[in-house]
Amino acid sequence: MDAQELNRNFHNKRVVVMGLGHFGGGVGVARWLSQQGALVTVTDQEPPEALQSSVAELADFPITFQLGGHGPEILNACDLLVVNPAVDKSRSEFFQAAQRRQIPMTTEINIFLRHCPAKIIGITGSVGKSTTTAMTHLAIAAALKNMGSRQTCFLGGNIGRSLLGDLRHISTDDYVVLELSSFMLEDLPWIGISPHVAVVTNLVGNHLDRHGTLENYAAAKQNLLRFQNAGDIAILNSDDATVRSWAGITAGRVMNFTIANQGEIKLGVPGRHNQSNARAALAVLEAVGLAEQRPVALTALEQFAGLPHRLQLVYTDDSGVQWFNDSKATTPEAAITALAAMEKGKFICIVGGSDKHADMREFCRQLSAGCGRIVGIGATGQSLVAGTIAAGFAPDHACYAQTLEAAVALAKTWLAEATPDSPSLKAVLLSPGCASYDQFTNYQHRGERFTALAQKS
Repeated sequence: MDAQELNRNFHNKRVVVMGLGHFGGGVGVARWLSQQGALVTVTDQEPPEALQSSVAELADFPITFQLGGHGPEILNACDLLVVNPAVDKSRSEFFQAAQRRQIPMTTEINIFLRHCPAKIIGITGSVGKSTTTAMTHLAIAAALKNMGSRQTCFLGGNIGRSLLGDLRHISTDDYVVLELSSFMLEDLPWIGISPHVAVVTNLVGNHLDRHGTLENYAAAKQNLLRFQNAGDIAILNSDDATVRSWAGITAGRVMNFTIANQGEIKLGVPGRHNQSNARAALAVLEAVGLAEQRPVALTALEQFAGLPHRLQLVYTDDSGVQWFNDSKATTPEAAITALAAMEKGKFICIVGGSDKHADMREFCRQLSAGCGRIVGIGATGQSLVAGTIAAGFAPDHACYAQTLEAAVALAKTWLAEATPDSPSLKAVLLSPGCASYDQFTNYQHRGERFTALAQKS
């Protein structure tokens, strides 16, 4: 029985879910498969004590767990392998063993794409895809509410929980907005399906430690467009030359969005990048036939306060200094976008984290040109401080603090040194430009810790 047939009928099939994880995708697919009558085994490299909360969510289901490593013997009773997007398939002996045995494979997002009856809007990009996804969902939901429609707009993918459990409530008249990462998209060729509406915000190098080259990373992103048909729509950012050049990949109709000569939308979130994100959301509104609801959508977008950990204002102190949590900026390009949204020379920036082998030279130049003070943390913080000084930044205005706690303490010291005659620093920005895994569980953990430290008197 091939993977496509298994995806249609899971009853009594022996399914191995590879990668339980902490973010809900593994839990969602394991739960849904069990509800379909599959005989589910979940395996993960992490030990049971590290996955307690995820395991607890599945306590009421007849699921077998093998945690603390992927034992190859599991494959002896496996009709289908469901691969977590976090799995680096090129380095996983367990995955490669399954390949050698020609075991059919799929993913949580592939199962959803195959079974979802609604119009799916898939959104990807290197920077801003989460915010664009949230804005798009907000705009469509506001439009439907204003119309008094019974239709529902669902939000899922990389931005939120698995929507497999919602399938029984999703109809052909509904909308589904999915944020899709490169890790999710690289496996779309297994099913040959792309979303009805595909949105690409931009492309800059990211996850090269996983994809190897920029070309491989781009190829994964292009799968969002690759399997569209003539009735589908691709919405591309014409301000990004690379993305603009992808028009020939899709068989669908191509629409573009731009901020050039468009005027500024009044938004509650700062930066040109958020203007672009909002334009993408409005383009989707037009693509799905809700263009007449644009005024309502604009009002909703104006009230959008932003997503956690994405240039999020988390504290304003008694002196009016604003503290921004941009922990989601795990690439230099994302952090550069945040720098551009701040007032030049008037802010302290905390940078650094684990090393994804990204090119940091332009990030260092932008830090030198835009910041008032710089603090480095984590594995890359020292080299970022050195690179910024080499780019011309004042050495006495840059320091390696190692930990986030020490960095926030130093920022507060610098702020306290400002006098009424020289109130030069107006904000503190955590925009690391690096992943968090050297010192934190994930970027959320890092952002939450920053917020707590900022608010602590």
